Amino acid sequence: MRLSDRLFRRCAYTATVWGMRITHLGHACLLVEIADQRILIDPGAFAGDFLGLRDLDAILVTHQHVDHLDPVRLPELVRANGEVPIWCDPQSVSILEEVGLPATAHDGSTVTLGEVLIEPVGEIHALIHEDIPRITNVGVRISAPGEPTFFHPGDALDADPGEVDVLAFPLNAPWQASRDMTGFLRRLAAPHAVPIHDALLSLTGRNLYLKQAGDLGSKDTRIHDLADGSPWRVEA
Repeated sequence: MRLSDRLFRRCAYTATVWGMRITHLGHACLLVEIADQRILIDPGAFAGDFLGLRDLDAILVTHQHVDHLDPVRLPELVRANGEVPIWCDPQSVSILEEVGLPATAHDGSTVTLGEVLIEPVGEIHALIHEDIPRITNVGVRISAPGEPTFFHPGDALDADPGEVDVLAFPLNAPWQASRDMTGFLRRLAAPHAVPIHDALLSLTGRNLYLKQAGDLGSKDTRIHDLADGSPWRVEA
């Protein structure tokens, strides 16, 4: 991005005094806008059209499964955004390199992106089946001064991100029962939660899982369904 464009965006951000914005782009893919940074998480093959996104400052990949990492479309997106940096779990590095995308593996330390802190949380994907080897999975906790905190777990529910204001939670997965989903909501008890990981559900099934999340999850959590693709603004 040109310096003039970044300065314009910084001035506009300061003048409007808005907080974090989150856009659900389908399945596990979210665009998080915070403290003048545009961060795309898990652009996978099950997500909608993310190729039109521009001015991205970082791409985060929690793990290598194609519903979280699309090796076909991702190179085009990166080229269109000026070789935007990618941080990922350790095992996704080689997969990204195979399609010509350099990436940095999380090593447990915090990534600084402007005023934004990206903290890796967790190490291993949830168990799908005893016969399927488990892979690395690194969730991300995103924060900035004066902004809400956000957590995307990828495909695992056992990590501890600490207190967060906004939680992305999987609605449905081959590795997750409904009671696991509601237990995750209860354990973290974030003030706000956004459903993700829903591409395997029919509309009827999705509504059922959403109802269970609201009825059986944390009483302290307000669920925001972003399925229509509209950005949701989160006040600090």
